[in-house]
This record gives sequence, structure tokens and C-alpha cells, in this order.
Amino acid sequence: MRVTHVLLMVLDLGGTFVFALSGAVAAVKHKLDIFGIMVLAFAAGNAGGITRDVLIGATPPAALADWKYLGVSVLAGFVVFFWYPLLARLSNPVLWFDAIGLAFFAVAGAQKALVYGLNPVMAALLGMLTGIGGGMVRDVLVNQIPTVLRADLYALAALAGAAVAVGGQRLALAPVPTAIVGGLLCFALRYMAIEHGWHLPAAGRLRRNEADSERHQSNS
Repeated sequence: MRVTHVLLMVLDLGGTFVFALSGAVAAVKHKLDIFGIMVLAFAAGNAGGITRDVLIGATPPAALADWKYLGVSVLAGFVVFFWYPLLARLSNPVLWFDAIGLAFFAVAGAQKALVYGLNPVMAALLGMLTGIGGGMVRDVLVNQIPTVLRADLYALAALAGAAVAVGGQRLALAPVPTAIVGGLLCFALRYMAIEHGWHLPAAGRLRRNEADSERHQSNS
């Protein structure tokens, strides 16, 4: 139990920090001031965890009861505020920080749900919700369509990582290796989606394919 508690804390704080980085970078890109950067960093870093804790009855949520969550969010905000030119050298820093945070939170959310007695299916779904929550709030605050609603592997990647964490617990495997494998799977799926355009079917593409097929048939 001690190992599980430490693992959850590390995953939670790691996910909070990386998602807070993504929120702060998004704030700088949209020309927000230092206060806006801190607000977006905290919102992106903690929205998913707060939602998870409320749903499983872990109240008050860890992000509000433990100063470390605020601390790492503020730290991430200052890192971006002072060193944004270095971070901007990445091809798309928001997407990459988002992918890492997704991996952390998907696993942490599933494992914490299991600790609070949820069944495996709901624990996996709650892990997915924990992973996508911060990114959704961040995107809404900067008036963008949330990444999870676009046609790429986002929620599915989080669900896959959470499912590995749940499966490892059901098979009585060690929690640390299971968390690592689940996190790597989640990140790998997001990496392939970002780099190689992996995506789920979208209605627009289907309509275009149907139109192309109809044109081809009429020409025949």
C-alpha cells in the first residue's frame, strides 16, 4: 500500500507539472499576461485530477488539499514565463507536453480509482477521464476545440494506458512496472498520432470519400 501511495503521488504530481506546462505554453501563445499564464497552468494541470477525486469521493480533492499541486503548477508557469523561447523550439510544445501529461494521468487516474474500490471497467474509464480533463479545460479557456474532440488518438490512447494499469492490478502484477508499461503505451499511441497522422474516422472524411466514389461511378 505504501508503494501504491508513493506511486500515485509521483504520477499525479508529474502529470500536474507537465499538463501545467502545456497550459502555460498555450497561454503565452495566446498572449496572456503572467496572471493568465498561472491560471491556465493550474487549470490544465489540475482539472482532470479534481474531477476524478470528486467522482470517487476523495474529497476535498488532492489538488485543493495539498499545497504541492499548486506549487508544481506555479513552478511550471514560471518555467514557461522565463524560458518560453527555449520551449518554443519544439515543433509543437503544447502537443508534446499534453502527450506526456496524458500518459501520467491516465495511469494515475485508473490506479486511484481502483484504490477507492471502483470496478475495473469504471476504473479504466475514470483513468481516461483524468487524462483528458486538463487538456479539455485548457483548450476551452483559449477558445479552441478540445483536442479530445478532434479526429486523432487522444481519449483512446488514455483508455489504453488506463486499461493496462487496471489489467496489471487484476493480475496482481507489481504496480510500478505496470504503470510504466501503461504510460509508455499511452504516449506511444499519441506519438504515432502526432507524427504519423493516426486518427479515428471523421464524418467529413467519410463524406468526401462517398463523394469521390459517386464521382468515380458517374464517370464510369
